[in-house]
Amino acid sequence: MKKIYIASDHAGFNLKSEIIKKYSKKYKIEDLGTKTNFVSVNYPDYAHKLCKKVIKNKKNIGILVCGSGTGMSMAANKHKKIRAAQCYSVKSAKLSRLHNDANVITLGERLINKSLAFKCVNAFLNTKFEGGRHLKRVKII
Repeated sequence: MKKIYIASDHAGFNLKSEIIKKYSKKYKIEDLGTKTNFVSVNYPDYAHKLCKKVIKNKKNIGILVCGSGTGMSMAANKHKKIRAAQCYSVKSAKLSRLHNDANVITLGERLINKSLAFKCVNAFLNTKFEGGRHLKRVKII
């Protein structure tokens, strides 16, 4: 069974909490923080913490949430073996897995609603990498 790590900054805390509530019955999820939305924190700290966990096992998946999803994506993609995709639609989530073998999804709590976020997470968790011609491109990354 794959392990799912999740983390957020203060701006993504509420959506992160909702994702944990929805998916913790079906998947093993480890919350890496932050633990409140009342204290401002630095999103790169949480992105780096999560990426170190995801890298340990090829089957691991990460979910990062901040205000826009952009900062988390930028910080996560500094790590070798991490392919973080900022997703804003079901199609972007599916293609990030299908063509890019993304292992981290980033979401922006201030930009998408909870329902769409859940659909993106579903697509991300349930889409497999297509391989083939895409494998060559992923290796170039």
